[in-house]
Amino acid sequence: FMATRSTVLSCRRKLCFAPVARQIHESAKDETAKVVRQSKRKKKNGIDPFTPPPPPSDFPSWAYDKKDFFHYELVHQSKKSLARVGRIHTPHGIVNTPGFVSVGTNGALKAVDHRAADDAGCELMFMNTYHLLVQPGPELIDQMGGLHKFVGRDRPIITDSGGFQLFSLSYGSVEDELNMKSRSGRHGWTNTVMKVEEEGAWFRSYRDGRLIKLTPETTVQAQKAYRSDIIIPLDELPPYHIDHEQLKESVYLSHRWEARSLKEHLKDIRQQAMYCVVHGGSERELRHYSLSYLSSLPFDGFAIGGSLGKDQDELIGILDFVMPKVPRDKPCHLLGIADVGAIERSILLGVDTFDSCYPTRIARHGTILTSDGKISIKQGKYKSDHRPLDETCPCSTCKNHSRSYLHHLIKAHEPVSASLLTIHNLVQMNLKMSTLRQKILDG
Repeated sequence: FMATRSTVLSCRRKLCFAPVARQIHESAKDETAKVVRQSKRKKKNGIDPFTPPPPPSDFPSWAYDKKDFFHYELVHQSKKSLARVGRIHTPHGIVNTPGFVSVGTNGALKAVDHRAADDAGCELMFMNTYHLLVQPGPELIDQMGGLHKFVGRDRPIITDSGGFQLFSLSYGSVEDELNMKSRSGRHGWTNTVMKVEEEGAWFRSYRDGRLIKLTPETTVQAQKAYRSDIIIPLDELPPYHIDHEQLKESVYLSHRWEARSLKEHLKDIRQQAMYCVVHGGSERELRHYSLSYLSSLPFDGFAIGGSLGKDQDELIGILDFVMPKVPRDKPCHLLGIADVGAIERSILLGVDTFDSCYPTRIARHGTILTSDGKISIKQGKYKSDHRPLDETCPCSTCKNHSRSYLHHLIKAHEPVSASLLTIHNLVQMNLKMSTLRQKILDG
């Protein structure tokens, strides 16, 4: 199991390893054709779908200068691969790379407070603009002094644009496309984009059904109110099943939106860094075009996004083509991928940071990460097991509780089980990243 940029709600992205049967493929293409942009709709708006984004000369020369509040520091470059050890310097501290980025969708990790996350070694946390825009709203967060003060966290925070949730809630995940599933809000409202146009997108809140407009400018303004350390420009996440022309249109639109986001950001930087999002799906030509254009603009880092494939091999194929071309003086983030297998392979290609709710989500359902692999604490064989989850783990859960007790808690549906198991998995993920950094240092 792995997570990708086509996942939904709090868990963000999930890659599906289901086979792509011809019948499902054709049916999914028919379904997604209803929600993707069509050329005729663009013409209705009076805009050529292949209108190029603004050139680098449209941006002020000072924007290309290095920032004193944010930069990437290379500690060691492997001689065997593109793997590297580094540090991302932010206004709220250093992020050691390669590093795991925990996902606190609504400003919190489920079942774990920020002190416990800090103790578990979580340096950078991902929070979602879309969900925070719906509830409690950027105005309130701004009144409270920004996200750090509002949620009580003094370490680095990265926020996305809301584009991923906006489009994934409408299109669904790769798995949803393959299985032709639909998505509905908790109150019965269908989670669809009401309208996508050059200016931005209208969507219906999954909480109360109200219409909300998201544009490149408004998403940046929201992230200014959040005062996060790293922000992401608005982009479009197209469905996995999409033809070349539609994907090309999507890349062009994302570039225009990202350029507008960057211009809005440069009006009032506020000691925030902005990463671009590299698109192009699995098409090498479009990936190359996207990276070439975005690397010519004064972004502070790179995020590899868009549709990242139906399985891990397709993901690695994309990265194998893209990563050697990514400028090495800035950090590179892989959006929504954080299972151990994908991390190990992606690090060799030069990726610095990875975000996913995968380790915390599986913990709440009883799947435990250990130095010997995953276990399911729900299994009956752990009912009388007096050992800790992992005898080499330094976390408070392993220091104080047995597998037997944790098996009892989750079988009894005790809420504290989610906290204890999540803490363990967070520690395991961060220990794994530390081990991988050391391997790179050791050559």
